[in-house]
Amino acid sequence: MASHSLDRLSIFVDGNNMFYAQQKNGWFFDPKKVLEYFVTELDATTLVNAFWYTGLKDPQDQRGFRDALISLGYTVRTKILKEYYDDNSGRYSQKANLDIEIVVDMFNTVEQYDRVVLFSGDGDFERAIELLRSKNTHITVVSTEGMIARELRNATDRYIDLNDIRLFIEKSDN
Repeated sequence: MASHSLDRLSIFVDGNNMFYAQQKNGWFFDPKKVLEYFVTELDATTLVNAFWYTGLKDPQDQRGFRDALISLGYTVRTKILKEYYDDNSGRYSQKANLDIEIVVDMFNTVEQYDRVVLFSGDGDFERAIELLRSKNTHITVVSTEGMIARELRNATDRYIDLNDIRLFIEKSDN
């Protein structure tokens, strides 16, 4: 008889972190294939939530992409990018830190899932992951070499490198 303890899945995608990871790898993943892969790969799993977090230059930024994500079933959370000046490089950079939103959603929906797949390499999630694991939640972190924080990799139940699942989730040109 199948165990019901790991049947309900929530996926959390740190969109900005993943954009840089994909850029680094030189290929992009298909958000629809991501959902299909994890439901299939984690046999007998029900997807209860999928969240996508992204920073925007302005309220219209990435409108088509966000609409596509919503039609696939993602809950899309956005924040307007803020500009920061980096004293070391002398350059401005833009950042929309959505870590708090991700953690709030993780804990706000914790009763709904048994498994989490977090697409991020950000070490700031270490403590949240430890707390979720203490509640018997199985955590999988997806990132890529050179972008996965040691603390996060250490705190998770399972780490998957994007390149190891490229065949299943890569965006095709058609």
